[in-house]
Amino acid sequence: MSELARRVRERRAALGLSQEELADRMGYRSKSSITKLEKGVNDLPQSKLEELAAALDTTPAWLLGIETAAAPPPGFEPLPEMVRVPLVGSIACGTPITAEQNIESYIGVPAAWHADFALTCHGSSMAPTICDGDIVCIRRQPEVEQGEIAAVRIGDEATLKHFHRQGSTVMLLADNAAVCPPMIYAGSQLEEIQIEGRAVGFCRGL
Repeated sequence: MSELARRVRERRAALGLSQEELADRMGYRSKSSITKLEKGVNDLPQSKLEELAAALDTTPAWLLGIETAAAPPPGFEPLPEMVRVPLVGSIACGTPITAEQNIESYIGVPAAWHADFALTCHGSSMAPTICDGDIVCIRRQPEVEQGEIAAVRIGDEATLKHFHRQGSTVMLLADNAAVCPPMIYAGSQLEEIQIEGRAVGFCRGL
């Protein structure tokens, strides 16, 4: 077995991915290409090496068995450990828009964020904290602390706002109140609200 085949299998297992899931990340229609790769039957084209490394949250150098990396130059810091999370549709930062649930792509984000998925924001109601086009990373959880920025589903739509609860009333507050006034829900309206998760980081200019 080649070093590449051994490391692909080792890394896939460490991530808890099945061959089918890795094949899906690579855009293959079946797991057969991954099976052959892990058995050393298939030679991986150079053009696919970086794509495979990204799918396995690692580097081409590691896959090839080059385990030592040059130290960063003085004054530079190494990149943090990164993981890939799905970018799933969009979320409104103004009037809520329908949140599409299909995975558009995978993006790399710091592992320390413990994010489960990412959403693209539209609108300016959360500016300047979060701007139109920013990608916000969400940690899936059913509750958030008072005032935290949450992805909140309202019926079949979703929005990103500061979450506040006062007794039996929920308020979703924007940073830019001139664009979006407080959204207040009480009584039977609360049945329509579901917290999708908490915002744990964002990317700008990707």
